[in-house]
Amino acid sequence: HVELTLDRMAMGGLFDWVGGGFARYSTDALWKVPHFEKMLYDNAQLLSLYSHAFQVLKKPLYQQVVELTIGWLEREMTSAEGAFFSALDADSEGEEGRYYVWTADELQAALGAEYDLARAYFDVGGQALWEHGRNILRRGMPDAEFASAFGIGGSELGERLAGIRAALHRAREARERPGLDDKALTSWNALMVTGLCDAYEVFGRAEWLRSAQRCMEHMLERCRRADGGLWHSWKNGASSINGYLEDHALVIEALIALYEVTFEERWLNEALALAEHAIRHYRDERTGFFHFTSDLDAPLIARPMELEDNVIPASNSALARGLFTLGTLFDDARLRGMAEGMLQGMLARMADQPMGHSNWGQLAQAVAWPLHEIAITGPDARRLRRGFAEHHVPNRLFLGTTGRSQLPLLADKSLPGSMIFVCVEKSCRLPVPTVQEALTQLR
Repeated sequence: HVELTLDRMAMGGLFDWVGGGFARYSTDALWKVPHFEKMLYDNAQLLSLYSHAFQVLKKPLYQQVVELTIGWLEREMTSAEGAFFSALDADSEGEEGRYYVWTADELQAALGAEYDLARAYFDVGGQALWEHGRNILRRGMPDAEFASAFGIGGSELGERLAGIRAALHRAREARERPGLDDKALTSWNALMVTGLCDAYEVFGRAEWLRSAQRCMEHMLERCRRADGGLWHSWKNGASSINGYLEDHALVIEALIALYEVTFEERWLNEALALAEHAIRHYRDERTGFFHFTSDLDAPLIARPMELEDNVIPASNSALARGLFTLGTLFDDARLRGMAEGMLQGMLARMADQPMGHSNWGQLAQAVAWPLHEIAITGPDARRLRRGFAEHHVPNRLFLGTTGRSQLPLLADKSLPGSMIFVCVEKSCRLPVPTVQEALTQLR
C-alpha cells in the first residue's frame, strides 16, 4: 500500500516534475489534479518518507523525487540566511495552477524536436488533459517500462528527459510566478531540517547536511528567546510570537536527527535545554500532557492541548518522542517516564482512531519492541555510520563519538580502533568492526 501510494503521488500531477516539490493535496483518486499550493511542511515530511522508502525499495523514482524536491527548496524556498520559506500560492495570472499547466502549443514551442517524446511520456491530450486545453504533466508508467515500450535505452531516456525538464523550466520562468509566503516558521523549518538529515543519511549528499545545519544555526541564533525558549516566526530579520509547543517539540526532534548523522553532542545539549524549557512552561502537572501555549503568554479562556495528528504530527506526540529519545541517550528515567506516561494516557484514543494517532504509534513501537541503540566509537565512527546508508534499520537509535563522550551509553566504550556496539536497554552485544557484522546482530 505504501509503495503504490508513493508511486502514484510521484508519477501524478501532485508532483511538479519540472521544478520539483509536491502540491498540497490531490483533488481526485488518480492523483492527477492537485490543489497547486506547495507547503513547506508537506515537502519536509515527504523528503523523510521517500528517503526511507528508497532504503527499502531502491527505486530510482524515489531518489529523483528527493533530488528534485531539494533542488526546488534550494532554488525557491531558502532565504539568504538559510531559513526556509513557508509556501507558494496556487494562483498566478488570476488562475489556479496556471504556472504549472501547459497547452500542446506551449509544449511544442518550448521543446521543438523533443515534443513528440514529451507528448508520449506525459500522454498530452489524453490522461494529462485537464481543462481549457491545458495539460497537467503526469507519467503513466515507470521510466523503465516507457523506455522498453518505446525502444529507447534507459540512459538515453534519462538524458533526454533532463533536457526536456530544463527547457520547460526555462519557459516557465518567463511566466508570472505564484506568490511566496516568505515568513519562516520555526516548527516547519524543524521538519525540513529533519527531512534533509534523512535525505543525507540515505544519499550522502554533504550539501544537504550543510543546509540542515545552516538552518538550525539560524534558528538557534535568530529564533531563540532570552528565556531559553523559541520564537515561532521569523521574517525580514525580525522574530515574533512566543513559540508554541510544536516549535519546541519539532526542533528537539530535528536536533536529535542532526546528532544521529553527525555525532556532534552540542545538538543534543541544545535539545535537552529546550526540553527542560518545555517542561517548565508548557507541562500540565495534573495530566502529564503539555499545553500548546506557554504559561508566559497572556492567559486564554482555555489553554488547548494538541493530541491528534493533523498535517503535521501532534505536538504532544512529537515532544513525547523527543523526551523518550533524550531519556534514552542521557539515561534519564525522568524524561523517559514522562514520555511513557503520556503514551499510556493515549492508548484508548489510539485504539479508537489509529489514523489520527500514527505518531503516537511510532512511539509505541519504540517502547513495545526492542529499541536498538547502535553505538559507534573510534576515529572512523562517522565513516562507519555512513555505512548504514544502504540499509533500512527500523526501531533504532544511532549514537557515537570519535573521541570521548559524556553520554552514559558511550562512557565505557573506548576501545582501540573503531567499533560498533549493538545494544538493547543498555545491554550490548560484543563489539564488531564492520557494518555487515552489526547488521547480522540486528537480525
